[in-house]
Amino acid sequence: MLRIEDLSFWEKSVYFENIDFLIVGSGIVGMSTALFLRKKYRDANIIILERGYLPTGASSKNAGFTCFGSPTELYDDLKTINESEVWETFANRYNGLKCLFELIPSNSINYVSCKSWDLIESGIKNEIDPEFIGYINKKAKEITQIDDVYFEDKKATKRFGFDHIQTAYCNQLEGAINTGMLLQEMHKRTIEANIQVLFGVEALSMSSNAQGVILQTNKGPIETSNCIIATNGFAKQWIEDDINPARAQIIVTNEIKNLKVKGTFHFQKGYYYFRNIGNRILLGGGRNLDFKGETTESFETTPKIQKKLEELLRFTIIPNQEFSIDYAWSGIMGVGDVKSPILKMLNKNTAVGVRLGGMGVALGSQVGKSLANYF
Repeated sequence: MLRIEDLSFWEKSVYFENIDFLIVGSGIVGMSTALFLRKKYRDANIIILERGYLPTGASSKNAGFTCFGSPTELYDDLKTINESEVWETFANRYNGLKCLFELIPSNSINYVSCKSWDLIESGIKNEIDPEFIGYINKKAKEITQIDDVYFEDKKATKRFGFDHIQTAYCNQLEGAINTGMLLQEMHKRTIEANIQVLFGVEALSMSSNAQGVILQTNKGPIETSNCIIATNGFAKQWIEDDINPARAQIIVTNEIKNLKVKGTFHFQKGYYYFRNIGNRILLGGGRNLDFKGETTESFETTPKIQKKLEELLRFTIIPNQEFSIDYAWSGIMGVGDVKSPILKMLNKNTAVGVRLGGMGVALGSQVGKSLANYF
């Protein structure tokens, strides 16, 4: 393993000396922070470190939903969280998506305004009544300036071919993106902005002095004037705040002929979610089956959750349809007891922006903008 001290003069001078901003994590938050810093500081030396050969966490592993609040999630949150906090979270997500599309044009990442449906399964009491839909539409309009964001779609079950679903509530503003294209486009723009991304460099510990920050890595120490931590679910090594890793497991089917399912869907208060990718179905979730076991930084899939996902496909989403699983993976989110991100300065030279709560697509760029504004 070639360490930093063994590099040439050229390599050290270009990549490891006179660093103005060193960002740990090359996901949506990390690259957004770098791009917003470049807008502020045209000549700054900005370096991003990534421990993996791809962004390792949730940014390249999420489902690609541009979601900001489904009726059942809002109903559940309003029972346990202060009303003003619920709608502040809603606004942050909605405005965060606008921030993302200002930074990365939607047509470059295959954005589709496909709407979403929040599904209510058969055999349970439906707690979402017309009065509640009226209430959330009123609050949503105050934020979005759009009438009737939500409405009940009683024909959705038949139209999409679902089974064991009694009704659905549509969000007309939700859509979907190509997650891979998002990360690829952000990486391209960081390179065009003369921002270096160094893969395979893992940050281990950090200390600060009068001159700045010394980051110990698996390749040796790196000195920088300022440091930004953007590692989301892996932030526990840096802060003692309310944040834990939360694994999410996902599967993708083979291509299915005449697939009826088109759009993005939430099920069981958002613990399950699915969408079509062309003629395939992506389905993720199941963390609620084993909260303790899924509070982990380990990238694995488990038989229990994988079995449940396949059962949902077989009996609810595409009943009476033959399918196979072509892809299965997991990603690591950062969650806590509250749904707002952790955004703060650790010292005069170091900022942290983590705990995206599974909403990195909606919140990531806005968190990056806020981090850049600390400096």
